[in-house]
Amino acid sequence: MAAPLRRRARARLDRWLRGRTPSALPVRFDRHGIYVLPTRFGAFFAVLLTTMGLGALNYNNNPALLLCLVLAGAAVASLLHAQLQLAGLEVRAIGAEPVPAGSTLKLRVHVRAVPGRARRGLRVECAGQAATLSLAEGGGEAVLALPTARRGWFDPGRIRISTTRPLGLARAWAYVWPEAPLLVYPAPEPDGPPLPLGRGEGLQSRLHPAGDDVHHLREWRAGDSRRAVAWKASARRNALLVREFEQPLGTDVVLDWDMLAGQGRESRIRRLARWIDEAERGMRRYRLRLPGQPAIGPGSGQAHRHACLRALALLPGEADAAR
Repeated sequence: MAAPLRRRARARLDRWLRGRTPSALPVRFDRHGIYVLPTRFGAFFAVLLTTMGLGALNYNNNPALLLCLVLAGAAVASLLHAQLQLAGLEVRAIGAEPVPAGSTLKLRVHVRAVPGRARRGLRVECAGQAATLSLAEGGGEAVLALPTARRGWFDPGRIRISTTRPLGLARAWAYVWPEAPLLVYPAPEPDGPPLPLGRGEGLQSRLHPAGDDVHHLREWRAGDSRRAVAWKASARRNALLVREFEQPLGTDVVLDWDMLAGQGRESRIRRLARWIDEAERGMRRYRLRLPGQPAIGPGSGQAHRHACLRALALLPGEADAAR
């Protein structure tokens, strides 16, 4: 019962803080957005000082009272110093490369600080994960490993930057949220049928070192295999020449949503994601057709792959599609 109550209380606190905290990057921390509270050790230290002060007053012990006041002054100074550790910090960027659902998302938090002030013991926390933040020459980066469970937009929630320096008596922290959520690709199907090959007219070919037919001769470049050197032609030209082969390919591969009729919605998405990866590994050009959207492609490469996987990741789920 205690854990659900804590989660609900944390969610209410998030909603209250989100309405008061700017989310557009860059975000600069000032005294209005930094919170400071005693740690457990700080609370124990306060009780200890209170006991010492009462005892010194009761027995009229001036040295003990002076020591108590000195320690109290150091504690108050540590509160101010903890706040100054965060004051002036600027969160410049928050981002992560998309990963398939079920993989670990590497969330990168880029922070800048005004040079001239030493900042130590900074800690970045998000979604139950934590990492230390080291600032070198006024800038630094913390990487958080966040687990993912489902495709689509991933909201990491609030990101907290905190410190307990210099004495560990108080914890100063501030919150920031990414302006836009992060993208999680659909998890590809682990086992399935091979990539459908293109058929019909308009056969293409591409250069490939393991091809069947000699396409042309070119000058040798660093990294070329010695087996591909045309020694007779090189002797006639008095220069190293290399055979360039070609391998026939079919037409552009069409990955159509309708060709997987009879399967569940998520099964279709996972199989299309698998075929996209296979087409990229095979250096094939492909086109993706999804319901209610214009065809994507044909094309290949990282930009085309991202566009296709993004479209698959943002497709509505079973419940949303049935409405």
